[in-house]
Amino acid sequence: MAYSKLKSAVAVLSICAAGAAYADKSDGTLSVAFTKELENVDSYFNSSREGVVLQRAVWDGLVYRDPVTSEYKGNLATAWEWIDDVTLEFKLREGVTFHNGEAFNADDVVFTVNFVADAENGVKTQRNVSWMKSAEKIDDYTVRINLRAPFPAAIEFLSGPVSMYPNEYYAEVGPKGMGLNPVGTGPYKVAEVIPGQRFVLERNAGYHDSPKGQPSIERVDIRTIPDINTQIAELFNGTLDLIWQTPADQAEKLAEMDQFTVANESTMRIGYLTLDAAGRTGEDNPFTNLKVRQAVAHAINREALVSALLKGKSQVISTACFPSQFGCDQAVKSYDYDPEKAKALLAEAGYEDGFTTEFYAYRNRDYAEAISSYLNAVGIKTDFKMLKYSALRELRTAKGTPVSFQTWGSYSINDTSAITSQFFKLGALDDARDPELRDWLDVADSSTNPDTRKEFYSKALNKIADNAYWVPMFSYNTNYVYGNDISYTPTPDEVLRFTTMTWN
Repeated sequence: MAYSKLKSAVAVLSICAAGAAYADKSDGTLSVAFTKELENVDSYFNSSREGVVLQRAVWDGLVYRDPVTSEYKGNLATAWEWIDDVTLEFKLREGVTFHNGEAFNADDVVFTVNFVADAENGVKTQRNVSWMKSAEKIDDYTVRINLRAPFPAAIEFLSGPVSMYPNEYYAEVGPKGMGLNPVGTGPYKVAEVIPGQRFVLERNAGYHDSPKGQPSIERVDIRTIPDINTQIAELFNGTLDLIWQTPADQAEKLAEMDQFTVANESTMRIGYLTLDAAGRTGEDNPFTNLKVRQAVAHAINREALVSALLKGKSQVISTACFPSQFGCDQAVKSYDYDPEKAKALLAEAGYEDGFTTEFYAYRNRDYAEAISSYLNAVGIKTDFKMLKYSALRELRTAKGTPVSFQTWGSYSINDTSAITSQFFKLGALDDARDPELRDWLDVADSSTNPDTRKEFYSKALNKIADNAYWVPMFSYNTNYVYGNDISYTPTPDEVLRFTTMTWN
C-alpha cells in the first residue's frame, strides 16, 4: 500500500477511534493476530516465528534462558552436569504433569530425544536436533543425553527449540495429531486449533514453578490475519488487543494516538539475499559467477533501506549471523553501495547488458520490492515472485532459487551455529555447497575451546563474505502495538511471552 493511501486509511480510522468501544475483558481473553499462516503447530514440524511463539507457550524445555540476563535456569530439569564431552546428565523436576494428565518423567525425555534425533522422523529444522544421538534413563527423574560429537552450544539449544513431549500421547498420535491437539507442560493449554486460521490458548492453572513465570491472562485467542490494514482496523474496533511485526510507517502513526502503546525492540532476525552460487538452478546461471554476486552486493543501498523502511533498532549487517551471537565475527568484507561498480562488475562477468532472473520472497513485500528496484537499476532485471513461506522453503529445498530474499531468527539461539551452520553445511538450503566451509563449521560447532570456536567461525564468515555467498542486509526490529489496558515489555529475542502480559 502506498504511503498516501496508508495515511488516508489511518486518518479515517483515527476519526472513528475516539468512539470505539473496547471488548469487555471480564472473560480475560487477549486477542492477538498472526500475519503468517502456521503450517503445523507441532513445534518440531514448523520453522516459523509464529511456531516459536506457540512452542514457548505450550511446551517446556529442560532449561530456560532468561531473555534479560541470559542466565540459564532449570525448567523441566532442576540441575545438569557434563559427564564428559558428549554426555549431559539431568535431574528432572518432580510433580509436573502434561496438559492431558500424563506425569512427566525420564521416559518422556528419552522418547522425545530419541524421536527427534532420528533423521528419518523428519524434524523440519534438523540443525536444532541433529547434534543429539540418543537419551537414556538412569532412573525416573534422571536422564542422560548422548551427543553425536562435542557440541558446546547444547545447553543453549536445550533452552530453546528442544521441547519435551508426552511419550504415550505422541507415540499414539504423532506429529499430525500433535498439530491438531497439542499437549505440553507449558503455561498455556491449547483449547482449539483451526489449522492456519485460529489458535486458542487457556491458562494452565496447574503450571509448575517455572522460570517462565505464572500466566495471568486466562485466555489467548490468536487469529491469522495476513493483511496489516485489517489488523489495524480490528485494533481500532477492539476485536484485537495486540498486533506485532507492524511495519514502521503504520507503527509511527499508531504511536501518535493516545489509546495505543507502541513498543519497538530489536530482534535476532536478519534479512539477507541467498544466491545460487552452487548452480542448483543451472550450472550456467549468472550467480555462479563471483563478480555477479559481488555486483548484487554493491547494487543495494542497505543504509537507505534501514533508515526509510525498517527504522527503530535495526542496523546494517555485513556478516552471515547476528552480532550478539557467540562467534559472530563482524570484521569481514563489507560491500558499500556503489551502483557504478556493480555495473562494471557485471560487464566484467560478461553481462554488460544485464540479465533477467527470477527473484523470490515470502515476507515484507515492500522490502523485497525495494531490493528488486536496486537490482533492476544496475541491469539485473527481476521477475518478482511472492510465495508463502512454506511454499518457498519447499521450492528451495527441492531445487533452489536463483536469488531470494530470506530472513532467519535463529530460533532466538545466541550462538552462530544456529544460523551459519544451519545454511552452510551442505544441507538442503545451502546454496553455496562449499565443503571447506562445512569442515570449518564442523570444527567450530564441536570444539570445547571457545577460542578455537571463534577462530573457525571467523574463517567461515570471512569466506562467505569474500565470496558473496550471501548478501546480508539488515537486522530486524519488531513493533508491538497494543491497547493501554495491557502491560507488556517485549524482549530482544522476538518471542511473544504471554506469561509476562497482564491487564492494567
